Formats: sequence, C-alpha cells, structure tokens
Amino acid sequence: MSKKTNRVTDQSSFIGSKLNFSGKEAYNLLRTNIMFSVRREDRRARILGVTSSVHGEGKSLTSINLAYSLAENNYKVLIMECDLRLPTFAKKLKLPPSAGLSNILAGIETDQQNLLHKDVLIKGLNIVQAGDIPPNPSELLGSKQFQALMNSLVPYYDFIILDLPPVGEVTDALVVSEQVDGMIVVVRQDYTNQSDLNYTMRQLELVDAKVVGFVYNGAAGKKGKYGYGKYKKYGKYAYAKKRDS
Repeated sequence: MSKKTNRVTDQSSFIGSKLNFSGKEAYNLLRTNIMFSVRREDRRARILGVTSSVHGEGKSLTSINLAYSLAENNYKVLIMECDLRLPTFAKKLKLPPSAGLSNILAGIETDQQNLLHKDVLIKGLNIVQAGDIPPNPSELLGSKQFQALMNSLVPYYDFIILDLPPVGEVTDALVVSEQVDGMIVVVRQDYTNQSDLNYTMRQLELVDAKVVGFVYNGAAGKKGKYGYGKYKKYGKYAYAKKRDS
C-alpha cells in the first residue's frame, strides 16, 4: 500500500449532520458494532480509544463521527482530544482555541467545567480540547492525574472517546491503553503502509491493549466516491495474513 495518496483535503462535509446518507449509515453501523463489542457490567462510561498507525488516516474524524452517532442515539458522550502534539479539533469543529486536557494534567487549570465545550454539533456531545502543547505528552497521559481525571468522569457519561496519537509515531496511545475498554484502529486505503500497520498491532499486543476492531477509511464505493468507516472485527489473522502474503 502506498502512503499519502487519495487524501481528502476538505473535511467539512464529512462531519456530523453534514454527512450524506451512506456516511451516516456507516457510522451508525460502527456505533452498533461498538456497543456489542465493548460492554460493561456496571453503569459507568465505556471508554474507547481511537488510534492509527500514522497521521492522516482519519482517526479524529472517526472519533467525532462515532461520538456524534452515539449522541444522536441519546447517549451522553465525551470526546477527549488526547493528541496533545498535533491537536486538530479546533479547526475541524470550528471551536475557539482554549485551554484543555494538557492544562488540567499539568495543574495549570483546576476547574474542568471551564474547559468543557458542551453540546457540540448535537445535544449530549461534550468535548475537551487538547489545550496548550506540552513538552511531555506521554508523561502527562501516563500520569496519576490522568487516571484520576478519567475516574472522575466515568460516572457522568455513557461513552468517553479518546482521540489518540498514532501508535507508529509516538508511544502516547500505548501509555493510555490500560485506561480504555476497547481500542479502535483506523486504516486508510492507499495510504497506510502495511509494515506500519504490522508494527502498530505488535505494539498494541505487547501492552495487552484490547483491540476491538478496525475502521477502514477512504475505500472507493461503487461510483468511486469516498467511503466511510467500514468496520471489521479484530482478529489476529486480520493483519497477520497480510503480513505473511
């Protein structure tokens, strides 16, 4: 697979209510699959991590649209922008730049309510932006402060979605993996390098991350149009077969 081809530069029509019918249905199917794949016995929020091998595969769009689909189904959802190195939510969602997760974890901001963007795109969907870019993202995400923050939030939501950096580039997603109930790996057609994906899956297995499935972005439909969020349940054969071929 070749990298950096078939990229979509204008993303405004690929978010929330602006999605066309096929896009909405794809994310609704993803929502249904996730609900069956990630279950909890208690009433606390289910925590999902969304990552990829490299930047540009659509993990943030997947996070946003999955959250939108869940909120549309009357779930209370929180997205935390955990890509502290290259935040994109402000641009994608037209939010004013603000302090966020990094500021909370560094102890610079103590009032979480000041950093919470409520009912973004749809009622019930709240967002915490990444905040100021810190010099030590991995340390902040692996800190006791992050764990305490997650513990304080889970009673108030049905789902918490963590938009994580790519596994193939930094260790941040691996550090956070023990906090999540399920990890989703986003793969983009004609963009993701096969060796990068193999490396990503090996790293996730080494930290015992619970990978629940893949989202396959950018696949051409019958009329050559951009495809959305095709979900495939995770199994070790899914990438090992490609690696051995």
